[in-house]
Order: sequence, then structure tokens, then C-alpha cells
Amino acid sequence: MKEKLSLLRIVKDKDGAVFIDPIGKKAGRGAYICKNLKCFEAAKKGHRIEKAFESKIPEEVYEKLKEQLIGIAE
Repeated sequence: MKEKLSLLRIVKDKDGAVFIDPIGKKAGRGAYICKNLKCFEAAKKGHRIEKAFESKIPEEVYEKLKEQLIGIAE
């Protein structure tokens, strides 16, 4: 278990858009992962984000999330 503030929130809004919520306050269903690429890759491989949102996530959305995560981690 980790503190919520040390995690990164990924949100799926009512329109079905999936994105990183850097402040953790956006409306929508949220899923949390650690703020590193290794954790993101494990979540992708295990389909954990898809399970949390109960829907398929296209590969291009994963690529966009990865780019955003790299920008946050730098």
C-alpha cells in the first residue's frame, strides 16, 4: 500500500476519454499506478487499467499515456 499522493491517477471520463490526471481532481472513474514507467508497463501487460475501467483501451491511448508519464517523471 502506498499513499495516494505518491501515485498517479488515470481517469476515464463520461465521454470515454482516458488521460492522466496530474492533480487527482478530475471527474470520472480513476485508476492509480506508481509514477514510474516500470509500473505502467506492468499495469498495461496485466490489463489492470482495462479491468479498472471495465473497457478495452486502444494501443494509441496507451502510447499517449506513456508519453505523458515520461513527461511527468522528468
